[in-house]
Amino acid sequence: MDPTSRGEQRGDAAATKKLSRRRQTTPEEGPAREQARPTTRACPEADWLRRRAAGTRESANGRPPRPAHVAGLPLSSHPTRPGAAAMAAAAFLCARAAAPALLPPSRRLPRRLLASRAVASSSSGEGGGGVGFQGKVGFLGLGIMGSPMASNLIKAGCDVTVWNRTKSKCDPLLSLGAKYEPSPAEVASSCDVTFAMLADPQSAAEVACGANGAAEGLAPGKGYVDVSTVDGATSKLIGERIISTGASFLEAPVSGSKKPAEDGLLIFLTAGDESLYKRVAPLLDVMGKSRFYLGDVGNGAAMKLVVNMVMGSMMVSFSEGLLLSEKVGLDPNTLVEVISQGAISAPMFSLKGPSMVKAAYPTAFPLKHQQKDLRLALALAESVAQPIPTVAAANELYKAAKSLGFADHDFSAVIEALKAKVQSSQQQ
Repeated sequence: MDPTSRGEQRGDAAATKKLSRRRQTTPEEGPAREQARPTTRACPEADWLRRRAAGTRESANGRPPRPAHVAGLPLSSHPTRPGAAAMAAAAFLCARAAAPALLPPSRRLPRRLLASRAVASSSSGEGGGGVGFQGKVGFLGLGIMGSPMASNLIKAGCDVTVWNRTKSKCDPLLSLGAKYEPSPAEVASSCDVTFAMLADPQSAAEVACGANGAAEGLAPGKGYVDVSTVDGATSKLIGERIISTGASFLEAPVSGSKKPAEDGLLIFLTAGDESLYKRVAPLLDVMGKSRFYLGDVGNGAAMKLVVNMVMGSMMVSFSEGLLLSEKVGLDPNTLVEVISQGAISAPMFSLKGPSMVKAAYPTAFPLKHQQKDLRLALALAESVAQPIPTVAAANELYKAAKSLGFADHDFSAVIEALKAKVQSSQQQ
């Protein structure tokens, strides 16, 4: 055998031995190696897009199948020509791949929200910006929830027209580029889809069905999405009036308060016209982190009332715990910390607990609205003969807090009703 052949054999043997050593991983070494791996995911699509934008040709086996689009960004049809869309898509994919290494899970935005915002900032469409909705959007009601929701639509590039009973509340949105109409009817007439966020069932029905209400401006092909929290009967009443105009109706109450509304992290509980649901899904994704379609009109309203019923009862129990811990000599701030690390941890407790200990109640969800939702939940339960005694007791405490002057404070101010009961019992 010639020296060259012997050298090749020795090289092959050494390579085989080295490979076998690599494959011998003990059970103890496995987890350590997993932890040592970088947290940033590989991004082959982005690498390919960079090479493509630079004009580098590759064989059919050397690149992934070419998609029609990546993350909603159209690709240039020329395989070697540098293109802004390709570079933008590459940058977006790399940013998405690196996200787990840059942000903790609690701060990370949902992928769908990231994608919709990336598209909104890099493309445009008539009326709907780049969110995947073509048309003009109306928004009725610019209170603590409606204003940030409409603001997010404007910032996403949507053509938004607004209305509010107090016109001055429209001014911040007008400065962002919104248009104004003097009545709900004129908003609905000028827009393809109109959203409504009103304070209570009476206001929601009046704005939709009353004089100069939205229904007067609706017509076939238009849509009306009520994101207010109302009872099922009111939602059905509004839906029937809207449908009588030939327009489509969707109820979509939200789970979430002021901060999630500002951050575009609401949860939509929708029911009604499914085609309208699909049509406005891109808009819901701008304003929220998730959405549920629940079937017939009334189901969304019922789900929202059940969710808020649980939330209101939890806040009462939490308030009792804070007061009892202090009464027996414990630090209520420590109670908040202990709860945050256990099985009953909830963001609501961690966010509101420290302020409650200081008797401060900055409004994120007004107490009067929480009490309204408990009242509606009790009526819903009565309609199906379902006892909910805990909710009934909680409702009385919220009513007491309202009578003490805390109606417009955050619903965590219900703790003041418990303090008043303690003082009353001590005086007797």
